[in-house]
Amino acid sequence: MNKTTFSADQANKRCGNGTTRARRVSPKAAGVTLAAISLGLAGSLFAQDHFNAKGSPASVHTSELQQALRESLPFEDDRDFAESRRGFIAEPASKQILNSQGAVVWDMGQYEFLLSGEEFDSMHPSLQRQATLNMNFGLYEVVPDFIYQVRGFDLSNMTLVRGNTGWILFDVLLSAETAAAALKLANEQLGELPVKAVVYSHSHIDHFGGVLGVTSIDAVNNGEVAIYAPVGFMEEAISENVYAGNSMSRRAGFQYGRLIPSSPFGQVDSAIGKGLSVGAAGLIPPTVVVTEPFEEHTIDGIRVNFQNTPGTEAPAEMNAWFPDHKVFWAAENITATIHNVYTLRGALVRDALAWSKQINAALYEFGLEAEVMVSSHNWPRWGNERIQEVLRTQRDAYANLNNQVLHLANQGVTINEIHNEYKVPQSLQQKWSARQYHGSEFHNSRAVINRYLGYWDGNPATLVPLSPADSAPLYVEMMGGSAKIIARSRELVNEGSYRHAMELLNKLVYAEPRNTEAKDLLADVFEQLGFQYESASVRHVFLSSAEELRNGVRPFESPRGGSPTVARAMTTGQWWDAVATRVDSQAADEINFVLNFITPDTGETFVVEMSGGTLSNIEGYLAPNPDVTITMNRSDVETIIMGQATLGSQLQGGIGTVTGNAGLLMQLNSVLVEFDPSFEVIPGTRNP
Repeated sequence: MNKTTFSADQANKRCGNGTTRARRVSPKAAGVTLAAISLGLAGSLFAQDHFNAKGSPASVHTSELQQALRESLPFEDDRDFAESRRGFIAEPASKQILNSQGAVVWDMGQYEFLLSGEEFDSMHPSLQRQATLNMNFGLYEVVPDFIYQVRGFDLSNMTLVRGNTGWILFDVLLSAETAAAALKLANEQLGELPVKAVVYSHSHIDHFGGVLGVTSIDAVNNGEVAIYAPVGFMEEAISENVYAGNSMSRRAGFQYGRLIPSSPFGQVDSAIGKGLSVGAAGLIPPTVVVTEPFEEHTIDGIRVNFQNTPGTEAPAEMNAWFPDHKVFWAAENITATIHNVYTLRGALVRDALAWSKQINAALYEFGLEAEVMVSSHNWPRWGNERIQEVLRTQRDAYANLNNQVLHLANQGVTINEIHNEYKVPQSLQQKWSARQYHGSEFHNSRAVINRYLGYWDGNPATLVPLSPADSAPLYVEMMGGSAKIIARSRELVNEGSYRHAMELLNKLVYAEPRNTEAKDLLADVFEQLGFQYESASVRHVFLSSAEELRNGVRPFESPRGGSPTVARAMTTGQWWDAVATRVDSQAADEINFVLNFITPDTGETFVVEMSGGTLSNIEGYLAPNPDVTITMNRSDVETIIMGQATLGSQLQGGIGTVTGNAGLLMQLNSVLVEFDPSFEVIPGTRNP
């Protein structure tokens, strides 16, 4: 949301309640020529009977805000539309991609409403612009007879570089099915070539998960295909989603809007692409690891200079420069949005200053002579002046975020205030590439303070606070009870003061989780705020929460099981660490044992101890007098990691051996908690 030109609360106080206004505009006015782009995209693949796809109307407060934004933002700058269309070759015959069982893993058709030419007041106009731009679908030529991209087949793009004898693939999407379909389209249109190399730009799964759709483990092991990745890739690819995986998966559903269908009132875009495919993900470890800050390689006759950029969009990430063609590949460090410094699904806070400095290094190493800039999301840019503009804009945006948040923090502004105080400079707000589609100035500014100063605001009252469920009843009592709170909240809603109403209603819902009237009103408030926010991530969080308040938490299966290749990539120590997070310390406090764990096929040894209600492990040692010893091949442990068996079931089935007090394994199993993948986030949303 554009804070310096027109705030939501200011707009909302200017008029009374109303209904949505969806104005039909010409394709040219909307910034897209429909004849030039005949496409749609896939997003939420969940059943839509759980959500009213028609949605609720935008209030007049929201409509007023959207109109003010249309008048204040630089819609006359439509260069992105020409760049997003440039080089279009072909799209596939179907908008759907299916797996081998015929199930849909990617459905482009859910986004046809974005090509209707309407302006929807249920969408921030800047986000609607971005969502329309992300309607890229098909094969595009970036550099004639050299670089091509398949866009709109997944959250990320697949970039194909023509080498001397075959394809060099930069980032291979999230799923094997979408990656295979992308490569098939390229081969059909450009002539079939073998895959000679795969480059993983970084450690997020939408950039490597589709690798088994374009090559095989045998081809890599035989030396037919090389795989390049930045230093630290394997560690980061596995660790980020393991230890807090259940919580992260639940929160990712909110961030990406996977609990709501695609419509003008629901999931419309994911900022860097339309959404996440739901096919099979895999992982083949890299055969070449780039370790130096700048490192040149020749891949199938093509010179590539890699730039390691640790601590930016991912802990392990790298850009690439093609010196003979003046092409800069920016990975996910530079896209058509300001990214997440803190991602709402949950992850380590990223370093905005380091991110800015790595962009600056790319500018002065490559950007001063680059003629084409391409990345693993959104669309390319052409021409050195344009490339330098985008590089400098994003460099300045991340640096300003870091510097100005610290500027305010050093004057006493706290983590609980910074999102209301930090403002993106007006000059940057007028640059589309600095808009907040993925990250937002709200959660990114809080992340910077958290990185430097932590979560505490310095006030002793917030150091050891009551839990919301304990404090909320006190507030409700002092405010005179639920009837008064609801009455005052309705007044605030009628004024358009949605955030103020949210503050009151949130307390009431925590105090009275079964108060349907309060939950429904809070859902209405969340919905209007979701309509107003520019960040797709923030929009999805509010709209998904509104859905759960109205209809309850949708039960879904635990994210157990997975690709054997991903299981192989997880170390045995990481697996034991993940098991340790499932231990109920209170139940385990009287259990003490020492366990030796041996994997003969890999020669690994571990001492696993339970003491002090805590499970710990250390690699490379064996205890001299263990209570129990388990010997099991690492290849058989992978079945356990995938969730297809347990340690006990493997041993009972004769897979591996156990000596000593085997009953201790039953004790261990008795204190392990099976995490609920659909745990309640907002009180009262768990259906009885």
